[in-house]
Amino acid sequence: MATPLSDTPLSPLRTVAVVGLGTMGTGIAEVLARAGREVIGIDISEAQAAKCVAALETSTARAVERERLTEQERAGVLGRLRVSTDLRTAADADLVIEVAPESYEVKQQIFRELDGIVRPEAILATGTNALSVTRLAADSQRPERVLGLHFFNPAPAMKLVEVVSSVLTAPGAVAAVTDLALELGKEPVAVGDRPGFVADGLLFGYLNQAAAMYEAKYASREDIDAAMRLGCGLPMGPLALLDLIGIDTARTVLEAMYSESRDRLHAPAPILKQLSEAGLTGRKSGRGFYTYEAPGSATVVRDTLTPQEGGSLAAGRPVSSVGVAGSGTMASGIAEVFAKAGYSVVLAARSPEKAEAAKARIGKSLTRSVDKGRMTAEAAAATLELIVPAGSYDAFAEVDLAVEAVAEDLEVKQQLFATLDKVCKPGAILATTTSSLPVVACARATSRPQDVIGMHFFNPAPAMKLVEVVRTVLTGDDVHATVREVCARIRKHAVDCGDRAGFIVNALLFPYLNNAIKMVQDHYATLDDIDAAMKLGGGYPMGPFELLDVVGLDVSLAIEQVLHREFRDPGLAPAPLLEHLVAAGCLGRKTGRGFREYARR
Repeated sequence: MATPLSDTPLSPLRTVAVVGLGTMGTGIAEVLARAGREVIGIDISEAQAAKCVAALETSTARAVERERLTEQERAGVLGRLRVSTDLRTAADADLVIEVAPESYEVKQQIFRELDGIVRPEAILATGTNALSVTRLAADSQRPERVLGLHFFNPAPAMKLVEVVSSVLTAPGAVAAVTDLALELGKEPVAVGDRPGFVADGLLFGYLNQAAAMYEAKYASREDIDAAMRLGCGLPMGPLALLDLIGIDTARTVLEAMYSESRDRLHAPAPILKQLSEAGLTGRKSGRGFYTYEAPGSATVVRDTLTPQEGGSLAAGRPVSSVGVAGSGTMASGIAEVFAKAGYSVVLAARSPEKAEAAKARIGKSLTRSVDKGRMTAEAAAATLELIVPAGSYDAFAEVDLAVEAVAEDLEVKQQLFATLDKVCKPGAILATTTSSLPVVACARATSRPQDVIGMHFFNPAPAMKLVEVVRTVLTGDDVHATVREVCARIRKHAVDCGDRAGFIVNALLFPYLNNAIKMVQDHYATLDDIDAAMKLGGGYPMGPFELLDVVGLDVSLAIEQVLHREFRDPGLAPAPLLEHLVAAGCLGRKTGRGFREYARR
């Protein structure tokens, strides 16, 4: 029987065995060796063990070339790694980290064997991101010394490490590996034992929804990925990321999550099973959602699904003048974008004063661009000259494209579209910038629904590259073609999607945000740990709670409600904590308090 943890002083974890020398295991071994630990790399395959040594030789040689290591330091790192195919070489390890395939049978066999090999005071860690740490611990003779240590790929570069406790884990073991993670230069986040933990628990639900969206032929793989990169600032689109992770791995993680949560958002999209069983597992096989140059390559090559250059769009309508309706930040930003591209812009609001104020806001924005060296003073003056403020929508009589950017209220928008229908000339295109309301409801308020389309800009419009182009079932082909041409001229990346709640970005983003709120509501993890996990483990520019407070909790709740009403999925129901904060007037940065408190301006 193992010595009680409280009675035995923990070693400083100087010698660490890594069991499983695939990509992740090799990366962890490198991190440990560079941090001065003695590392025993173990794999059942001699070839894989040799590959681990070769990978460390290559990466350290590159570090010497870049003057990040000296030759002497490199020799020290290489000297601290020894590899073996015999699990018994872990006998002297203070800590063993297993990074074997995601299978209970495989991992339990390794832990059973380690029970008879390692010293009583050694700590056993699993690198799983999908399986129950508690179940693995319960099968061990030393459950109080078993925990999860979840690194992220690539381990040398990624800062996050999730330290996973089961109900059986002794606090001393958690403290020891947390200290180790800090010494490795990582940022440890303490989490409880549930499939996916924090980062993957939020990430894989989002990836699954993206796969389902693609499978439903709602949008192309290229448009889904571009929308999330450009609309949310993510380093990779979800389908490209699934290919990198491995579609089979993603399916395994989601199966584990669904078996516990029974949340339909975690039920693996059927396409993941189809691709996995066909051996199309992503980059490692050379084909997944995309096709790659070779197995293991990151280079995407054309296939039968790749869009044709230029496409097959119908001929568009000529557009030289644009009307922008509204006087808020979004309206003035959109007007600035069109004027910068050389369009004559009529900026109309409910009063001449509001219109003039909106133009003044654009003037200040252009001045900032001049101050930052992004444009000349002459160009800024010429751009501002193209914008004509108006206190009535009658000024839209001759525009070729009218873009509304008024309040996100369907009744308000429908009244405006009825007005635009009367004011605008025949053949003018009428566009709504709604982010969550049905475009077709705006179209039906006019006598020309074929001329109505969605152009969802992102805030701030001058900086954000994405525009979601939303066709209704009534939108004309030439209208769609025109808006695509206009997007190209204003230097925006257009993605096509149908007229359903959330379009691409919000339909994928807000369920992820809602699930983060549920984690806090369930006391699973703290705001700070969740934000850190998503920034460090997922490469997100902002954590979910930072983003919610910026967007506004009232806006977020409204979008969640629209998604829930449209798709009727219980998993999309707004988290009660979000509803309570909104009811209390805690709306985020704009009120000084949301999930966090902010200094009043």
